[in-house]
Amino acid sequence: MATPVQSPTGQRPPEAAGRRAMLYAFLALVVTFLLPVGGLVLGLIALVIGIRAVGLLRRAGKPATVAIVGVVISSVASFIAVGTTGLQLYFASELSTYTECKIGAGTVAAQSDCVERLERSMEQRVPFLRPGELQFPIAP
Repeated sequence: MATPVQSPTGQRPPEAAGRRAMLYAFLALVVTFLLPVGGLVLGLIALVIGIRAVGLLRRAGKPATVAIVGVVISSVASFIAVGTTGLQLYFASELSTYTECKIGAGTVAAQSDCVERLERSMEQRVPFLRPGELQFPIAP
């Protein structure tokens, strides 16, 4: 009768590393949509945890599927976070002007005017858009 392999005292089993990588990857994806810079940081942390988990699981002779999925998800979250952060930085002055306009807008018409100004100012920054072509389906 074979005895089960036990982890040394104080160490977690290798499967826990894969689950931890997946947990951090999903957390990074969620945070990316709420706060892109935070999602980027968490995505990079999740990526490191996932890569380390893959190595740990392969050395232990266990399947590394969960850790690999964690690496893929954290890579996607990091990519989305970089893109979103880049767009926010590129359109920082337009978004700042829109925020100030929105604070001072007391009526629905004034708020619509703020959205219209944002659309026109963003069109000027993007060379392939013609005037009047950008329209947000929902006001930001």
